[in-house]
Amino acid sequence: MPKLTSYYQGNDNRKPTGGIRGRHVKVKRKALGGGPPRLAVLSPTERRKAERTFGGNRKVRLVRVTYVNVFIPSEGKARKVRIIRIVESPANREFLKRGIVVKGTVVETEAGKAVITSRPSQEGVANALLLEGK
Repeated sequence: MPKLTSYYQGNDNRKPTGGIRGRHVKVKRKALGGGPPRLAVLSPTERRKAERTFGGNRKVRLVRVTYVNVFIPSEGKARKVRIIRIVESPANREFLKRGIVVKGTVVETEAGKAVITSRPSQEGVANALLLEGK
């Protein structure tokens, strides 16, 4: 169970005073094991991955992103356009260097500059809002 060791999401055995809390279970539950973040990367080809989540549900993750659905407020319509480059990433400046697209990232598209409004690696789709007049 290497996944549970470094990404465990359960309670620790320390009290706020520093003392050791009594154990309520003898093993770490598999449901409480996390994993490394899976972030959407800007790429020339688009790729999605379906995963099984808690309760047997399915989650579609966007692994590689090429296109974005841009909403244009002046027209009141949305268009699917290609991402040219990443301009800014307020979440983490390291994401800009690595080409990672997250919510809040400002990207330059064929329609103009747009800010990502969805969570691509969680929702499986990249939606954005066009920044007009800037």
